[in-house]
Amino acid sequence: MGEVLRTEGVCRYFGGLKAVENVSMTVNSGQIFGIIGPNGAGKTTFFNVCSGIYKPTKGRVYLCGRDISNMRPETISRLGITRTFQSMQLFKFMTVLENVKIGCHKGTKSGIFDAIFHTGRYKRDEEYVTRKSLETIEKAGLTKYAYTMAGSLPYGIQRRVEIARALATDPEILLLDEPAAGMNPMETVDLRKFVQELNRNGQTILLIEHDMKFVMNCCHNILVLNFGKKICEGTPEVVKKDPEVQAAYFGSGMIGGEVLNHA
Repeated sequence: MGEVLRTEGVCRYFGGLKAVENVSMTVNSGQIFGIIGPNGAGKTTFFNVCSGIYKPTKGRVYLCGRDISNMRPETISRLGITRTFQSMQLFKFMTVLENVKIGCHKGTKSGIFDAIFHTGRYKRDEEYVTRKSLETIEKAGLTKYAYTMAGSLPYGIQRRVEIARALATDPEILLLDEPAAGMNPMETVDLRKFVQELNRNGQTILLIEHDMKFVMNCCHNILVLNFGKKICEGTPEVVKKDPEVQAAYFGSGMIGGEVLNHA
């Protein structure tokens, strides 16, 4: 498996606060890679550095071997990193199809002139975007919702629409920030199966998640952060048994044997 995303000694400081301190990791092609840690561990800050929202104070970030450390988020997105956010970012008064179309901009070439005068290039782009969006919606199991207003759908389906929109960009790696947040147990299981299906179809995924059953039953490798520092990295079985991880979660009941039930 080839390397997709790599960080070397990444730090992110906010004044005197060391939100992320010397974090290195490697995500290989075909992996579901999880990032966990207690509240305030620096997970989302680290995610933001990987996707270009924050520049690293120190260290480097590489995408498929290319240094992207100082690139703008939109440039990084075009190169192959697409992410979702913990808070829902859908256009609720647009249909599922219209939402997913927004993710297809990478494959279009039309400019303002083309849009105003409906040139041949504009019409070809519109045909491409519609076809690509419908294909993505089908892969996401959302075909019956294609012409439904996104805001009228159940929360779990809305999350799936958001992921479908991200997939429409054809990312090298998909970053999911707490995708199961706010879901009931049944929705969480459905989402986990969806993420695993995407991975079986070739999608590399990096995710943050607080739901330990989700992470332990889904991820091939896991990075554990605490107070901005890396304390462990390995398979779910390795992470579960690590003394520093146990100490970080002591008393929370989050790293018990039950999370490795692969039901």
